[in-house]
Amino acid sequence: MITLGDIKNILYDPSRETTERLAQEASRLTRQHFGRTITLYAPLYLSNFCSSYCTYCGFHSHNRIKRFKLTAHQMRQEMSFLAEEGIENALLLTGESYQATPLSYLKEATTIAKAYFPNISLEVHPMEKAEYHELFAQGVDGISVYQETYNRQRYQHVHRSGKKADYNYRLGAPERAAQAGMRHIALGILLGLADVAEDLHNLYQHIYWMERHYPGVEYSISFPRLRPVKGEDFAYCDVNDITLVRIICLTRIHFPRVGINCSTRESPQLRNHILELGVTRMSAGSNTSVGGYTITAPDKQDPQFDIKDNRSVSEMISLLKERHFDPVLTDWRRIEVA
Repeated sequence: MITLGDIKNILYDPSRETTERLAQEASRLTRQHFGRTITLYAPLYLSNFCSSYCTYCGFHSHNRIKRFKLTAHQMRQEMSFLAEEGIENALLLTGESYQATPLSYLKEATTIAKAYFPNISLEVHPMEKAEYHELFAQGVDGISVYQETYNRQRYQHVHRSGKKADYNYRLGAPERAAQAGMRHIALGILLGLADVAEDLHNLYQHIYWMERHYPGVEYSISFPRLRPVKGEDFAYCDVNDITLVRIICLTRIHFPRVGINCSTRESPQLRNHILELGVTRMSAGSNTSVGGYTITAPDKQDPQFDIKDNRSVSEMISLLKERHFDPVLTDWRRIEVA
């Protein structure tokens, strides 16, 4: 099991040889366990209501933005657009408001989404095991819940109020989701929020623990870098491209069968480069505003964070084929029993 000292030595080694060695091994393991496949997905924001004050987020409760959530009709409009673009893996997201987006709202959204997407995941506020079980029974395949940072002191500093300020409740969410039967669980850290090596080490410990206790779950990991919101930067420390590449490669080496996500937070150039280095899932044609695909005009949108890669789904499919990858739009179809 890799130690914190090992991680620091690898991340902060200035030599190019270290990066090259990691890249070669990560590429080999990725091809061995995943072939040349890249799964494509897209986020769909249902609501930006939030009762938590997370200083780095564009949706936080103290931010003066226009708050609204999609109606059933608007959900269908946004989902129809993504489906027509070719998306079959949808990630439905909300702000963290238990009142504005209760379990009933999420179940309604899932029911509607089933008509458009064979694979549905949620990135919403943490819930109880029984609630996760209801969502699973309704048709949710996966849950994304990132701890953001495992440094308790830093966590409390940036999560100032609301339910998300409860570190332990959030930490236990992946286990509750696994106990409820969720097929896929995504974990992650927000790079730049705290010491990167320490967060990476603690994330690894969390995944080791989850794999040991819930081996039947399919896990993936995300490493979003803290991005500006409408030009305002909230990063605590800089995480440059080389460091991100090493994080991805190191993760692949220690978790050969775990999926690694890369969102449109990253630039087209970097996303093109890391295709060979361990990433297995990429978002495409993304928008991080509620109603951003078909409802809210671009100049009226309040994004959760600024996107750097604006390429469409068809452009990403073309790129992958040019690079001799197989774009996977879905690898899962639920069989409904009458």
